[in-house]
Parts: sequence; C-alpha cells; structure tokens
Amino acid sequence: MKKKQSKKKIQSKKKKNYPEKTAFANLEQSSNSVTTPKKSSSGIPKYVADRMARRIFFTAGIPTILGMSVFVLSYIIVTRNIAEIPPSSTIAISALFFLLGLAGLSFGILSASWDKEPGSFFGIENIPMNIQRAKAAFKPATQNFEDKS
Repeated sequence: MKKKQSKKKIQSKKKKNYPEKTAFANLEQSSNSVTTPKKSSSGIPKYVADRMARRIFFTAGIPTILGMSVFVLSYIIVTRNIAEIPPSSTIAISALFFLLGLAGLSFGILSASWDKEPGSFFGIENIPMNIQRAKAAFKPATQNFEDKS
C-alpha cells in the first residue's frame, strides 16, 4: 500500500525557483512606469488652513483642556477635603466643556475667511458662505450616487 504524501511535500514540488535576474525583471519594469500624480487645486489653500488651525486651537483646544482639567481639579478638591463633589457633577461639567470644544471645532472651520487677507476677529460673516462651499463640495458626489441608483 502506498503512503499519502503530506501537503508540505506536495507544495514544495509545485514551487518553481527562478533565478534572481528573471524573478525581479518584471518588478523593475513596472516600477519605471510609475507616474507622478498631478497636483489639484481643489484643496484648501495653506493660508486658509493655517487660519482654521488658529481658530480651532482657541475655540476647541481651550474648552477641551478645561474639560480635562475638571477631573484634576475635582480630584484635588476631594482628596484634600476642601469640598465634597459628587462624581456626576464632575462628569457633567467636563462633558459640557467637551461639547463646547466640539462646537468650537465646527466654528473654527466654518468661520475662517478664504480671502488672502484675514477677515474679522470672530469671522461670523464667513459662516453662511463656508456652509455653501461645503454643500457644493459634497453635491457632485451625491449626484453621481443618485445617477447610479
């Protein structure tokens, strides 16, 4: 009776050994034909992105830092027996600061002026125009999706 061969032996028989010259020949040919992508001008300009980052730092960063510091401050107050603070109050106050930071993130993005020169200090007049830009940016994608359906 004949013994069954293990899978390893069968697979090792199927492997083909190529010399290094032919093994990497196709790889070198394909790497030479790589094309560099064209830069598109549809992105956010750098001066606008910098303006957004500054606004986000102040309107979202500060409330987020305050939200985290509520835990530290509450811990210090409770451990030194200055006052008795319920944990639910600590969580509620920190959640309020985190929500304020989330609103600040949206405000920082939407209030940035797209002009070369900076806009007003708060930039409230830019919000409706930036909302329209955001809607216009997503409109072609939704039109393509609706056409395929």
